[in-house]
Amino acid sequence: MSWLLPLIVVAVLVGVAAWFGRRYVALRGPRLVECPESQQAAAVAVNAARAAAGGPFSLSACSRWPEKQSCGRECLAQIERSPEGCLVRTIVTNWYQDKRCAVCNKPVGDIDWYDRKPALMDEAGIARPWPEVQAERLPEVLATQRPVCFDCYVAETFRREHPDLVVDNPWKASSRTNPLPPPSI
Repeated sequence: MSWLLPLIVVAVLVGVAAWFGRRYVALRGPRLVECPESQQAAAVAVNAARAAAGGPFSLSACSRWPEKQSCGRECLAQIERSPEGCLVRTIVTNWYQDKRCAVCNKPVGDIDWYDRKPALMDEAGIARPWPEVQAERLPEVLATQRPVCFDCYVAETFRREHPDLVVDNPWKASSRTNPLPPPSI
């Protein structure tokens, strides 16, 4: 019976650690808010460990810092109203929903943010990965660029970086030379 109390303590600690870990993962990541001062998009990060522990939201980074580091932090109200809704990955996931790839025209489908991330195609027809997009530019980028599935991103990148190794199917060559239609909004 003396082994029961340590077992209960360990079980409780494991449960608390798992709860904290899930909450921490849900709260971390860049967020997009509208800066109350400039009325422009700003990328922010919250102190996820403090918020996961039950503390109030506080900023750990902002794209307008260090110039505006002494602001009133009124943007925190937006995060408190919708902590998940202002996460960049949530905004981007919602944007890709029901979108078709600009290259193959297949549905982009569910996004695997760890292994097979989709990309974007700019006005010049160049596919770019998400890490190149600054979060504060997200509204502009989503309004002007088209979705590209992971497979087409890999193929288009290979085509751009190694044109001497690519042989086009002559029966499909006409589809490569036609410009892509503008994004539908």
